[in-house]
Amino acid sequence: MSLISLVIPVYNEEESLVELYSQIREALEPSTHEFEVLFIDDGSQDKSLQIMHELASEDPRVKTIGFQRNHGKATALNTGFQKCEGDYIITMDADLQDDPKEVLELIEILDSGWDMVSGWKKDRKDPLGKTMPSRFFNFVTRLMTGVKIHDFNCGIKMYKNAVVKTLDIYGGRHRYIPALAGQKNFKVSEIIVNHRPRIHGETKYGGGRLFHGFFDLLTILFLNRYTQRPLHLFGFFGLFCILIATGCEMFTVYDKLVNGIPFQQHFALIVFGAMVFVLGLWFFSIGLIAEMIVAGQQGKEDRVKNIVG
Repeated sequence: MSLISLVIPVYNEEESLVELYSQIREALEPSTHEFEVLFIDDGSQDKSLQIMHELASEDPRVKTIGFQRNHGKATALNTGFQKCEGDYIITMDADLQDDPKEVLELIEILDSGWDMVSGWKKDRKDPLGKTMPSRFFNFVTRLMTGVKIHDFNCGIKMYKNAVVKTLDIYGGRHRYIPALAGQKNFKVSEIIVNHRPRIHGETKYGGGRLFHGFFDLLTILFLNRYTQRPLHLFGFFGLFCILIATGCEMFTVYDKLVNGIPFQQHFALIVFGAMVFVLGLWFFSIGLIAEMIVAGQQGKEDRVKNIVG
């Protein structure tokens, strides 16, 4: 019998928690799967943590983790991923917009050969000011990462255990979990899910999220491309600087030999060329040191997806 772990970040959702817990029980208790619910309170200012403790005291399947202050959704998810024990891990928001009835269908998709399934809020029950930036964000992410899904930031997702144990989520990287999984060659699919309008509380969506998300995307693409090959990056800049320095020095020599211009008149250019040459060597040195660090880290990352036999 498999175990389902539901990882649910919570921030000021006191009005939704009891109803969400009731819906989870209603959806999963008739099934043959066991389940656990991990509520991670991200420094709520209301009674969310108190309600979570009450639910945990009534049902041993409910576990609670409370942060001293608000650290963000990524930290909450990462903590839940570290603590969960299920064969299947599902994430969902605590605002009742995600429907727990989707869980069993998500399991069927995983069992058909996928490693991760992301929800797609095709009929999204949010205001236009939230949906339009999100569509643009998803289009750019799909284009730049090559992961062909429509909704990267949908709250409801399901993963096999091996996926979440290899992910390192921090900052704003929770928006790109499908891209991160795809970079590690896990098979990512999606399914249209029932997205419900928010009934209680206020949205945590901020106007700056799209702006921050763009830089988070660049960070992920950069790290994926150069983390294992740092000399490719620093070596490029080093070579560029050395070529500039060489051009400067060759120009002064040419001007001296062809036009008779003394080196003294190009003193500033000669000094500039020497400084840029040293900068190029510095880039190469940093790249080589980074390569040594990467080589020393080899073997520490869990690269095994599964073992058969």
